[in-house]
Amino acid sequence: MEATSTIEQREQLHAMWASVARGWAEHADFIDARSGELTERMLHVTRLEPGKRVLELACGPGGLGLAAAERVAPSGQVVLSDVAPQMTEIAAARAQARGLANVSTAVVDIEQIAEPDGSYDAVLCREGLMFAADPGRATSEMARVLGPGGRVAVAVWGPRDRNPWLGIVLDSVSAQMGMPIPPPGVPGPFSLSDSARLAALLVGAGLDDVTVEDVTVPMSAPSFEQWWARTTALAGPLANLLAALPPDATDAIRERAREAVRPYETAGGLELPGVTLLASAQR
Repeated sequence: MEATSTIEQREQLHAMWASVARGWAEHADFIDARSGELTERMLHVTRLEPGKRVLELACGPGGLGLAAAERVAPSGQVVLSDVAPQMTEIAAARAQARGLANVSTAVVDIEQIAEPDGSYDAVLCREGLMFAADPGRATSEMARVLGPGGRVAVAVWGPRDRNPWLGIVLDSVSAQMGMPIPPPGVPGPFSLSDSARLAALLVGAGLDDVTVEDVTVPMSAPSFEQWWARTTALAGPLANLLAALPPDATDAIRERAREAVRPYETAGGLELPGVTLLASAQR
């Protein structure tokens, strides 16, 4: 039987993503543009072509899956799934706006994929696995729903010190709170930032041809204010935490962050490094 703490943690994570869906909708086009190189790489390593059946997990506003739908059209099908129905509603609206008739949506828990064995030719998950309460269970589910020869591509954020675009915000909040954010043992954006551990999850799920590579995903912003607004809106766990703090505490965090990003200031605004780990494997 599953531990109560794990169940509660999973429920809290689900509720958190539902609560920040509006921010993800607002910045959906920015997310797609920023992740353009990563998206192309994920579609390449899964060898998508017309006719393939694709599942995107933790889809958010669905940019990766929408790109996949264009790649597998006209006969291929893509399911955009997320644990938060608010996210799949956003993804569905974006698919409709693009006139993509080969897209459907589903509310799916990454650790309990309600699909038969071997249902898909490819499974995609961009920046979602690191928030799973049990990532081993999630990768096993990915492997289970892949058909023979099917491929999976999973992207998670690399080490915190190589992602100052987000690490600076977490450091500033941690300093203000007097405790690490996220707390130890709680899934967070850098919980799978070790490439060896990420590879071991896919190997443990029974997948073959496992590779992990770095993909550069920098973050540019014309001003501190825009970087702050985007980052805090998209970093799900932080959005709710900051909203609950008194104004003076939030102001103090912002000023810490403002000082910390000064080394990344350029004539055109902020240029902050970012690195994603892209793991791929075959069934």
